[in-house]
Order: sequence, then structure tokens, then C-alpha cells
Amino acid sequence: MKEVGEWLAVVNPHAGSGHTAQEWRRAEALLDSRGISYTIRMTDCRMHATEIAYTAALAGARRFMAVGGDGTVHEVLGGLASAIGDAIRNGEDIRLSDFFLAVIPIGSGNDWIKSHGIRRSLETVVDLIDKGSFVPQDIAKVTVLEPLRCGAASDGPFPGPFTYMLNIGGAGLDAHVCERVNFQKSQGKRSSLIYINSLVYNLLHDRPSPVRVECDGETVFEGDCLSIAFGIGMYSGGGLRQTPDAIMDDGLLDYTIIPKISLMDALRYAPGLFDGTFTKAPVLTSGRCRSVEVKPLSDAEVPVEVDGEILGHLPVRIDALPQKINVLHSFTPDRHQG
Repeated sequence: MKEVGEWLAVVNPHAGSGHTAQEWRRAEALLDSRGISYTIRMTDCRMHATEIAYTAALAGARRFMAVGGDGTVHEVLGGLASAIGDAIRNGEDIRLSDFFLAVIPIGSGNDWIKSHGIRRSLETVVDLIDKGSFVPQDIAKVTVLEPLRCGAASDGPFPGPFTYMLNIGGAGLDAHVCERVNFQKSQGKRSSLIYINSLVYNLLHDRPSPVRVECDGETVFEGDCLSIAFGIGMYSGGGLRQTPDAIMDDGLLDYTIIPKISLMDALRYAPGLFDGTFTKAPVLTSGRCRSVEVKPLSDAEVPVEVDGEILGHLPVRIDALPQKINVLHSFTPDRHQG
């Protein structure tokens, strides 16, 4: 990097249903008008943002803009966290708190920024970057013992048995909804209704699977489970609130477990996903912990997603890390939770 304070903009040209080029030109003009120094790297394929962030972090970059949606942010975070781990193993003094992560929200899915009160407005985001409006936020390490194999090496920044979470992950129904949404996006569909349509479809077709959920080493649920969500943030799936009470800097994970329930109960409590009352449903199990482990109790393959990306199948373990990363936030530091 040319200077310590310079930003690296990792641009996903495939985000935002093909509107990235036009929106990025607008963002560039706004950044230039504020005198914000940055360099640009365009991604070529899935996981390229991870590779770019990994290489740049090891070379000394500390300020990153993820230009795209939640998937781009997730990939950039993975590269940063992997670089930190490798640097520490090489004896370097490097911390997660040395890094700043901003997002230029161009993608079709931008749920993470909602928890930080950021509107999907280029002018607003550039103004926050210019003002240095950042707060520390938790991240979690996610270990999937049966990850998807995509042909990439499992060392360095590429996906292996673990990745990192900035917002929300889940298993079962939650992951099936993501699978269907991602497929529809690949077919060119970008309406926010695809999240609702996918939720309704999977409520009608998914079947519960027996699992054991352990939080901080204690079993909190064992039996047939329709879905489980674990979150640092509050919003996912186009604004749904599976972990509505999550605090993004308390060092803890919120979890919500949906057991086997009737379709009538599912329809009765589903509106709570929109108004933040979902975890008040008496049929659910919810709480907070530092680590959560979900183990399958049958041979059924239960998918796992993190930040909207399908990673593999159960079992999975999620651990809140002790360090925090600095992320863009719309409120003054003395108003953030924690």
C-alpha cells in the first residue's frame, strides 16, 4: 500500500444485478470529492475477494472497503482473519483491532449494515467513512467439519474446515432458504420478495432433523429441529430478525432454535421475524453464549450457512473471538451498544 491511511476497495463487479459499474462510478466520484485515498481491486470469481484481502493484509493494508453485498463483506473478512492467523504464527504482532472494514452497499443483499443503522445510500456511507465513524464489533470463528469442496486449496485464505462470521449464520431451514435465494439470484432474480418466497416454500417442504445443541459446553436442546440461527447481528434474509436482541460488541452469540412445530404455529409466529418479537414465541429456545456447537443425531445432511453463504453440513461449531474489528457505524461511539 502507498500509505498507512489508504483504503483498499475490493469491488465485486457481479453484485447488484449488474449495476455495480454504474454505482461504483458514483461512489468513486464521492470518495474523490472528499479527498479519500484508495486503490481498487476487482474480483474475478467467488472467493477472489478473500484472496485479495489476505494478500493485501499481509502486505500491510489495514483499511478495507467491501464494494458489493453481504457476500463480498464475508469474503473480505475471511481474508483478513486468515492473514492475521498466519502472521501471528510467523511471530508478527498483529491484531484484529488494527483493521477497519467499511462497505459500499451495492449488492442485492445488505443486511449487515442494518444492525449498524446505515442506510443503503452511497452519500451516507461515504460521509461516514470521511468522518471516521467506526466502532469495534465482534466476529466469530465457524468450524464446519464437513465443508463444501469447491476445488480450491484448503490452506491460506481459501475455505477449509473453518471460516469467519460477521453477521448471522444458521442450519436447517435457515440454510435451505439461503440455498434457494442464492439459486434464484444466479437466475437473475433480485427482488426482495425472493427471501419471503423462499421462506414460505421451505416452511412447506422442509422436514426437521434430530440435533443436539450445546452452548458453552451445556446441552440446551436435543431433539427434532427445524432451524437454528446464531448471530452477532440482528438482520438477515432481506431484513428478517432471527436474533433480534443481538448486541454486536458484547463478546457473545445470540441463538434461536426452532424445534419441530406445526405449520399452524409456524404461520402464527412468523410475523415476529419482521417486528423483532420472534424470540418471544413460547415454542422457541433462545439465549446467549460464547460458543455453540450443533451436532447431527442422524445421517441426514443438514446444511450450514454463514452470512448467506452455504459452507457445508453439520456438525458445526461457532466461537465468538476475544478480539474485535473496527466497522462502519452510523451512530456516534457513545451511543453504540455494549
